[in-house]
Amino acid sequence: MSDPTSSGPGDPSAAPPLDRAVARALLAWYVDAGVTEAVLDSPVDRLRPPPERAAPPAAARPATPRPATPRPETPRPETPRPAAPRPVTPMAPEAQIGDAPRAARDAAQAAPTLEALKAAIEAFEGCPLKITATNTVFADGVVGAPLMFVGEAPGADEDREGKPFVGVSGQLLDRMLASIGVSRTENAYISNILPWRPPGNRPPTTAEMATCLPFIQRHIELAAPRILILVGGTSAKALLDRKEGITRLRGKWLDWHTPSGGVIPALATYHPAFLLRSPSQKANAWKDLLALKQMAGEVAAGMSAGSDAS
Repeated sequence: MSDPTSSGPGDPSAAPPLDRAVARALLAWYVDAGVTEAVLDSPVDRLRPPPERAAPPAAARPATPRPATPRPETPRPETPRPAAPRPVTPMAPEAQIGDAPRAARDAAQAAPTLEALKAAIEAFEGCPLKITATNTVFADGVVGAPLMFVGEAPGADEDREGKPFVGVSGQLLDRMLASIGVSRTENAYISNILPWRPPGNRPPTTAEMATCLPFIQRHIELAAPRILILVGGTSAKALLDRKEGITRLRGKWLDWHTPSGGVIPALATYHPAFLLRSPSQKANAWKDLLALKQMAGEVAAGMSAGSDAS
């Protein structure tokens, strides 16, 4: 039974002071969750209408009103009308984003190998996401694998470990790939469009996508996979330059053109994080995996036939 003299649950003084280690752990948890500022201790109902104010008492009339003496009207000076606002010319997308995409494109094209590209990304200072990220997440898996998976951006776990798809979504992806005989330790290579985590796992902005796109394009070109799998709508729309959502793009074999003019067959599918929120779509994701398995088998057979002929 609680002490009737103790403070209520809403009273901040009711909570005992936090131990230093507990406070540091709680603060770290808030940072990982994307909390960027403190708010009030108690919630505020902003939908409640403000209380009505009482009408002020009417002024008492004078006992003997005096007749108003008419005053001669004085002409008021005409107030000049403000000039019409000048139309604002919208800036071109490249002007809004600045020179960061051009600098990223130059740095990416100058990288002759994956190691040089990783060094160029780590040295790049044109994306603000790098300031808030803990690690640069470059890639994971087997270099030179026939299958390359490209997601959207690192999450909290990926940012902490410096590898793509290592959180809950990554564990689901590993199980999905294992069902068709694919593994990042044997025959798969994984990366993201953004090498840095957006704060709080928010969606990346247009400027951030435009800045990082040259890096992943060069990354795919240097990795030279036989098949490209675009994981999630953001990855599919950015790399394929399409407006449709993932529901319309998934399950179709499309061509992805490398910056140097090559063509790689690409398949878009649902992101594992979406499947965790929408388990009913796992049936469609399974269809995509079967299509990937069939295409991978055909590619492997073609490679085997070519080696036998040589």
